[in-house]
Amino acid sequence: MKRAALLAVAALAISTAARAQQDTFIKPGDNLVLENIPQIPASIAEQTARYGESRAATLFSWHPTKREMLIGTRFGDVQQVHWVKTPGGARQQMTFYADRVLGAQFNPKDGASFLFQKDIGGGEWFQLYRYDAANGDVTLLTDGKSRNLSPVFAHGDSLVAYTSTRRTSKDTDIWVMDTADPKTDHLLLQVQGGGWAPESWSPDNKQLIVGENRSINESNLWLVDIASGAKKQLTPPQQAETQVSYTFAKFSKDGKGVYLTTDRDSEFQRLAYLDLATAQFTYLTIPIPWDVEEFDLSEDGKTIAFVTNENGIGKLYLLETTTGKYHSVPGIPVGVIADLHFHKNSRDVGFGITSAHSPLDVYSVDTKTGKVDRWTQSETGGLNTANFVEPELASWKSFDGKEITGFLYKPDAQKFPGKRPVIIDIHGGPEGQSRPRFLGQDNYLLNELGIALVFPNVRGSTGYGKTFSKLDNGFHREDTYKDINALLDWIGTQSTLDASRIMVSGGSYGGHMTWAVTAFYNDKIRCSFAEVGMSNLVTFLEHTEAYRRDLRRVEYGDERDPAMHAYLEKIAPMNHLDSMHKPILAVVGKNDPRVPWTESRQILDKLNAQGTSTWFLMANDEGHGYAKKKNRDFLFNVEVMFVKKYLLDGLETTSAAN
Repeated sequence: MKRAALLAVAALAISTAARAQQDTFIKPGDNLVLENIPQIPASIAEQTARYGESRAATLFSWHPTKREMLIGTRFGDVQQVHWVKTPGGARQQMTFYADRVLGAQFNPKDGASFLFQKDIGGGEWFQLYRYDAANGDVTLLTDGKSRNLSPVFAHGDSLVAYTSTRRTSKDTDIWVMDTADPKTDHLLLQVQGGGWAPESWSPDNKQLIVGENRSINESNLWLVDIASGAKKQLTPPQQAETQVSYTFAKFSKDGKGVYLTTDRDSEFQRLAYLDLATAQFTYLTIPIPWDVEEFDLSEDGKTIAFVTNENGIGKLYLLETTTGKYHSVPGIPVGVIADLHFHKNSRDVGFGITSAHSPLDVYSVDTKTGKVDRWTQSETGGLNTANFVEPELASWKSFDGKEITGFLYKPDAQKFPGKRPVIIDIHGGPEGQSRPRFLGQDNYLLNELGIALVFPNVRGSTGYGKTFSKLDNGFHREDTYKDINALLDWIGTQSTLDASRIMVSGGSYGGHMTWAVTAFYNDKIRCSFAEVGMSNLVTFLEHTEAYRRDLRRVEYGDERDPAMHAYLEKIAPMNHLDSMHKPILAVVGKNDPRVPWTESRQILDKLNAQGTSTWFLMANDEGHGYAKKKNRDFLFNVEVMFVKKYLLDGLETTSAAN
């Protein structure tokens, strides 16, 4: 009897433990606001956890005298500044904040300090700080209120030029400060508009090139005298019918010219040299039919390292400034290249590379010997990324016969046989491009749930020439929606894809596209996931932060014009609620300065009233996208729950291998 009683107690204990385990859920943080989202079982978080443990590393700055660097990576919740002293060496964390650090630059005078940028809660009101390496002291250099960005150090000096909105909260004036003494801070150039930024100091530090960005297709370069603040335009006056873009301007070593990238007389951004005496342009990369998306000039002025975007893949080149001859650099891993920086030794070029198999990591190449060093090897949660899916380039014809392309990731056909559900993920911008980068948590959707992923580059995307990037402007906005409609039809022609199980998703402008596809092609999708997206371009333009409003009007149209206002209201997803009946997940950041969280709230309230199934998540400590790991992890688990309930409902998700 005693033994039976013990067995009964043990059975009860086991049953209670099992029930407790079954009833264990993830508790949302107090910073999160949830609406209609069910509790997330701990088992979901356990399954996805490893896919959320990957890191990335961004090259911030080389030390001016030592072969050492500052990088950005995340050990805790958000990206911070780390110091790396040798390839593959320890990442010594230098900053410790609850919020992300955007960037950092060594003081080129002696490297005894570095400048870094940080905001609070994703609000993008960035401040500049000085970190003193000797004692770890941090000094706030800016006013603590305005938006301060684009710091550019003078040559071999602690003097820095940067932009600030402190005068009007919308105009990005140019300010200059000696970072050793914040009291030297002063206004150099008063401007109108939010697209101004310093580009390059002259070799004698007496002049500054300032860029004026009016849109992705139109910009000007100005030469500003440091002593007087007087400016003169370097680039020719713009013509409405032939808008030209000029970017990444850098003085030549002798100060007689400027290296820059421009689409002047071309569809693509080419590396060029502007002679200051004659105002004549010399194009240096004519044979390359792709965008030169960034470059850097060596300290001795003899070599330019530049990166091209060749159908989404980055390619690194070196150019001799004396001869104009250039060659591609062998031995560089295939992927997307970013954050290009020459060391002051004029020999080492640092950069970041990411691919489907690797998160962003920092490399360098010795331009004399060709030796490639890997400075960081970011963790991937213990997952063998060599087995991750490599994308294939897909293409389809849109409504007007124009070819649209994108990257398609297919699950392992042996593990997941038959037609697979599809998630369409639309990039933001719209002046952006989906490229074959590391997918991070999305690899869980591929590898564990067997979902195919498509990343389209609809008209308006960059990387395919300036004509293509303009095809969605103004009254052509609907044409981008039609590009996705054509993709939906194309999916139906593919033997490995299930056109009856499609989810459309995207962030920022991709979020707007998600709302639009949900409104206009609701019968072709199962559900949608809109992250920080605009539900009405009129209300968006009226409420986005003032410093960016005019720049956005160039892209979307000026809502103050009656005809444009009527057109934007006509195509607004907000005004097509009667077509939106499929389940929707909407995610926002309370502090978003770009797309106010009310853009999602205003449409959800009406969708809820008509009975459409909606889930809503808001983070009170985030802005335009989630930067904090704890919030990203919770969001991804919500997405997995949503996908399982509405996209995979009724579908066997266990792999064939099991």
